Amino acid sequence: MNLISLHSGRVMSEAADPSEDLVDQVSRTTGLTPDDARRVVADVLAYFTETTEQYVRRRHRELQTYGARNDEIFARLGSELRHWPVRSPELSARQLRRIVYG
Repeated sequence: MNLISLHSGRVMSEAADPSEDLVDQVSRTTGLTPDDARRVVADVLAYFTETTEQYVRRRHRELQTYGARNDEIFARLGSELRHWPVRSPELSARQLRRIVYG
């Protein structure tokens, strides 16, 4: 099985190719070659397959790196999740804390 390394650092199997219709659309509207369009579509799809829990843990680590406190982080995460393209349930600060710390 061949793997595609994505810009996000994630790896996606070629077997999980995105819809060819979407690849054709991206190629036609951007002028990208079909191979480049396929890579862009795969990268975008992989980005939005991150689960809510993965997103919260990753963003918590990122925001801690910049010195944010937990109360600031959880308020920000709650706001970010409301605008996240993949719909997530409304999560309280307690639920967000449980995702990060178990």
